[in-house]
Amino acid sequence: MKTTLELPDDLFVEAKATAARRRITLKTLFTRALERELRPEPAQPATAHFEIDAQGWPLLKRQAKSKVIVTNDFINALRESEGI
Repeated sequence: MKTTLELPDDLFVEAKATAARRRITLKTLFTRALERELRPEPAQPATAHFEIDAQGWPLLKRQAKSKVIVTNDFINALRESEGI
């Protein structure tokens, strides 16, 4: 379906530049933006990120696609980068 939109000039320029950087069309950029706005991904409940171990302690679940392994060194590096 075709339609006409009136956009502020600065927003159009930014959208066109973003589409060019991503090597996609404006149609694709606008379609993706509208889909995110109209069909947002449902938020996962906080319990989806944790499981309880045998002693009753909450443990973070590891996501299959995640390659980050959380160690004390990793946590200390994060603290240091945050100035904690």
